[in-house]
Amino acid sequence: MNKPMMKGATIAAMGLSTLAIAVAAQAEQTLNIVSWGGAYSMSQQKAYNEPWMEKSGDKIVNIDRSGNALAGLRAQNQAGNVTWDLVDMLPADALIACAEGLIEPLDHDQLLAKAPDGTPPTEDFIDDSLTECFVPSIVYSNVVAFNTEMFPKDKQPSTIADVFDLENYPGKRTLLRKPINNLEWALVADGVAPEEVYDVLETEEGVQRAFAKLDTIKDQVIWWEEGAQPPQLLADEEVAFGSAYNGRIFNAMVTEDQPFEIIWDAQVFELDGWVVPTGKLDKVKDYLYFATDTQRLADQAKYISYGPARKSSSDMVSTHAETGIEMKPHMPTYPANFETAIPKDDEFWADNNDELTQRFNAWLSQ
Repeated sequence: MNKPMMKGATIAAMGLSTLAIAVAAQAEQTLNIVSWGGAYSMSQQKAYNEPWMEKSGDKIVNIDRSGNALAGLRAQNQAGNVTWDLVDMLPADALIACAEGLIEPLDHDQLLAKAPDGTPPTEDFIDDSLTECFVPSIVYSNVVAFNTEMFPKDKQPSTIADVFDLENYPGKRTLLRKPINNLEWALVADGVAPEEVYDVLETEEGVQRAFAKLDTIKDQVIWWEEGAQPPQLLADEEVAFGSAYNGRIFNAMVTEDQPFEIIWDAQVFELDGWVVPTGKLDKVKDYLYFATDTQRLADQAKYISYGPARKSSSDMVSTHAETGIEMKPHMPTYPANFETAIPKDDEFWADNNDELTQRFNAWLSQ
């Protein structure tokens, strides 16, 4: 009589084992995560992608499409085939994507980790940085850098006005092929105080003034579209100045020993973070919880000079993982770097980006 019972127990055990394997297989999934590529994606890979894959068994596929993330989400949504699971996106684009229903509204205190001392996420992230559909991860800066070897040692540029001074600082420039940042810098170079830039841009006269200033260097500009281009153009001495994300320049300076220097004057700083395409929240919520906790955001600052978006992470920023140099002086928010900083006005760009992009493209074609 024991034998049938043993056989039944064996079958039951086999069934449980099969169920466990099936559950594990179901739990292990592929996450298609869209980001910016280059040094930034590397910092994400080291700080939280690799730890998450080891912890969960998931596979993460990095897709370098954040530069056109809004257009990509629109196209996938229209086609009825959204293949992206999580997208690294700028706040201004996130506002638009949220309004269009392309991304999920998020309950931040329910979805995200508390700070180590129990502070809820809505109080731990930088003030006003969490929006309906957006979770910030870093504070970064749009800057202009230059190749120090292309100017005499006693005549190195130091201000944004120098970028527009072809007589004293000759050479090609490379700038992002978008109106964002370029219009702000043009106005500062033309004498507008950083804190008044958006007030001026709200007027037709201000927009015309910015384009007129850009006209003065237009013939000397190589326009870039991918973040890896400016450091390469600077290294090859094809350009003397290049607008870039500060982390890209930091990486080139520190890990590649390139002779670059950042002009912190009139840096345009902003947030960058995550949005969840509509219908994907259940798939990515565990990863999102992990990748935005205090430790992970502090860890990211070991690999790139972007400040963490959580207050509880800031004091944990220490040294560069490879070189051991102190990271805080390389952060956009370091006091000496922050004196003339311009906070990017996301509402302005959400309201005006389409119109100004059309005007910018028309201006380029003239």
